[in-house]
Amino acid sequence: MGNFLAGKVVAVTGAGRGIGRAVALGAAAEGAKVVVNDYGVSVDGASPTSEVAEGVVKEIEAAGGDAVAVADDVSTMAGGARVVETAVSTYGRLDGVVCVAGILRERMLFNMSEEEWDPVVATHLKGTFTVFRAASAVMRKQRAGTLIGFTSGNHQGSVSQANYSAAKGGIISLVRSAALGLNKYGVSANAVAPVARTRMSANVPMELAEIGEPEDVAALVVYLLSDRAREQGITGQVYTIAGPKLAVWAQPRELRAAYAEGSWTPERIAEFLPGSVGVDPMPMLERLAAMERAAKEGARPNAQ
Repeated sequence: MGNFLAGKVVAVTGAGRGIGRAVALGAAAEGAKVVVNDYGVSVDGASPTSEVAEGVVKEIEAAGGDAVAVADDVSTMAGGARVVETAVSTYGRLDGVVCVAGILRERMLFNMSEEEWDPVVATHLKGTFTVFRAASAVMRKQRAGTLIGFTSGNHQGSVSQANYSAAKGGIISLVRSAALGLNKYGVSANAVAPVARTRMSANVPMELAEIGEPEDVAALVVYLLSDRAREQGITGQVYTIAGPKLAVWAQPRELRAAYAEGSWTPERIAEFLPGSVGVDPMPMLERLAAMERAAKEGARPNAQ
């Protein structure tokens, strides 16, 4: 057992498998008491079971740690509150929450149904909100705590996962809002955009050039939960970890601006915008275009 998180109480959602499990085990290995939350569903959100959360608790206890299972659905306000209440009632406080829970329902935007949109946004975005909402009230009174949301590089956009992409972009804005609103109470908030081998990453519709293991992600999360990160003023940040790679994402800001003399008209904008304000190219769009060009080149017959 390590002591990087000695004396801390941490709740992890989606902790039954993959990255969530690695985070729960990693936090426990560094001395934290852990609330293991997992609704136990399949990748698409079906077939809930409490066994996966209880299994991780047994792993932690077998290694000499202290943990308790909560098999609640965090897409509900009651479920998110119960995760926090379990930590406080069992251990007397809550020092960190890590919201990893998520599902996928892949479909092109023009074919996506409400039944494919709502559960994904509810699990990822609302599921982060419900836990953040309950945890922030506790941490505000404690004058200390850490909130960690899980986003994805897909917040840049996705070809066939608009629901997932929209939810992950919302999590970044939620994290930044939490960082701004809770800073004066000693509470930090950050987001992690992991690239690791999990059952969800297997459904990413693009090849992942850089990818690591869930344990790599756990190491970053343990750091962000620690007093070291708090002392170093780490808040409002989005980090990617992919095997040996560790990166920080830029904060959103204006790139260029232009001012009109008088009012703008559509005609004046059409003349002015392309050469002055311009565009900020989408890296993902450029990558897709390159892939399409390569595919066309590969389909051409060899020259005789």
